[in-house]
Amino acid sequence: MNKPISITTPLSISLISSLHSGDSVLLSGIIYTARDAAHKRFMALLNSGSKLPIDLAGQVLYYCGPSPAKPGRPIGSAGPTTSSRMDAYTPDLLAATGLKGMIGKGERSAAVIDSMRKLGCVYFAAVGGAGALVARSVVAASCVCYDDLGPEAVYRLEVREMPLIVAIDSSGNDLYSLGRNRYRL
Repeated sequence: MNKPISITTPLSISLISSLHSGDSVLLSGIIYTARDAAHKRFMALLNSGSKLPIDLAGQVLYYCGPSPAKPGRPIGSAGPTTSSRMDAYTPDLLAATGLKGMIGKGERSAAVIDSMRKLGCVYFAAVGGAGALVARSVVAASCVCYDDLGPEAVYRLEVREMPLIVAIDSSGNDLYSLGRNRYRL
């Protein structure tokens, strides 16, 4: 196994283009959480010509709804949710905001992969079912908008060495497809 690549947000085009499907990374910096309900609100704002409450240019969205923090911790469990639930919004969100990275679990649609390739974006996989482990990487957390959504509100997370895998790189190489093809008899 290769040594993990340490990367920091915001993500640059040169960094994104250097990452390849299957690479292990340790992500540090600021990321934002957003799930279905937040994506729906983001798109309503963009479709009305309004600005988003946060600037997503060069940023990373984590498809996560964190649980409440235990005493002495910035956040509770913070595991990924199924990314395909955001696929209806993703191509338009990427085009309108300059978002450069997404974190979740599971496959993405052909339309999402095509827009990632065109716009220079990377999709990272976090290990599903390991939310407590992922939460250890979070050193600070605060709600930045849509607090009425509870755990689906948008949170600003400061992460240190969050363990991830490049699932789909900016060339469209998809680890989910490549892995299946490698072991197909």
